[in-house]
Formats: sequence, structure tokens, C-alpha cells
Amino acid sequence: MRGVTLDQEHVLQQFEFLEKKIERLIQTCEQREAEISELKREKNNLASQLQEKEAIEKQANEIKALVRAKIDSLVGRLSQFTEE
Repeated sequence: MRGVTLDQEHVLQQFEFLEKKIERLIQTCEQREAEISELKREKNNLASQLQEKEAIEKQANEIKALVRAKIDSLVGRLSQFTEE
């Protein structure tokens, strides 16, 4: 009967060992899920920043084109004035 008790203890120890390993695995999975969520938030933030930057660059290019057109117009008017 003593052999049965040792076998039961061994089985219980193995289950305890497995439970600890599974608990660590679950904790690791939860940590990874949290990291993935954080990375997704960061990605979305960076995407928003990029869109904002692109909008600002587009606006700056439109202003440059407008300023260039105004300068060209003024230079043209000055050229006409100096030719007269």
C-alpha cells in the first residue's frame, strides 16, 4: 500500500508542476497581449501623426505654390514697367 501512496504523491507532484507551468504560460500570454495592445495603440498614434504631418506638408506646398505664383505675377508686372 505504501507503493500506491508514493505513486499518488508523484502524480500529484507532476500535476502541481504542470499547473505551475501552465500558470506561467498564461501569464506570458497575458503579458504578450498587453504588449500587442500597446504596440497597436502606438501604431495608431504614429499613423495619426503621419497623417497630420502629410496634411501640414500639403498645406505648406499649396502656400509655396501660391507665393510663387504671386511672385511670378509681380516680377511680370515689374518687367512690363521697366520695359516701358
